[in-house]
Amino acid sequence: MDALTFLRQDHKSVLGLFETLDGAPSGTGAEASGLETVVNNLIIAESQHEAIEEQFFWPAVRDAIGDSIADKAIEQEQAGKKLLQRLEDGKPGDPDYHEALQEFIALGREHIAYEQDVVWPQVEAALSREELEKIGSKLEAGKKMAPTRPHPNTPPNATVLKTMGMGAAVMDHVRDAVTGRAKDNPPDPQVK
Repeated sequence: MDALTFLRQDHKSVLGLFETLDGAPSGTGAEASGLETVVNNLIIAESQHEAIEEQFFWPAVRDAIGDSIADKAIEQEQAGKKLLQRLEDGKPGDPDYHEALQEFIALGREHIAYEQDVVWPQVEAALSREELEKIGSKLEAGKKMAPTRPHPNTPPNATVLKTMGMGAAVMDHVRDAVTGRAKDNPPDPQVK
């Protein structure tokens, strides 16, 4: 699968989660609503998505188009990771949790629009079908082993993520298995 098809399917899944989370209950009803499970799905999906983009997609964008587009996207992603960490650290019903959730949904929609409307047309013009297929294969393989938590203090550098990030990913998967959070891991999107 080519990189843009893979990322498009990931974006569709995340946008579906955003729709589910729009108007999510807050206050005392939030804990009983199942909100935490849906937000865990979001944290896992977005943590994996951003990690593999930073390892494989943004370096290719830098090589093909230049730094400024990738820098803006990574800046958005870093802001998103900080919001995801607030969600990871919080609980439904906490005011900060709901504020972070709404901020993340708005930022996430803005970031997806930036990627799809600004970045992807330039990537399609600059990279061959073969190059996009190669990146897509890396994204698919990388997602299976990607971190499931945001790690906002890890530098968004491909080399760092391929080394230190792999250790963080292993620890995330172990923590998920021990805590039962692994059951919240959303399935990878399938292209039809």
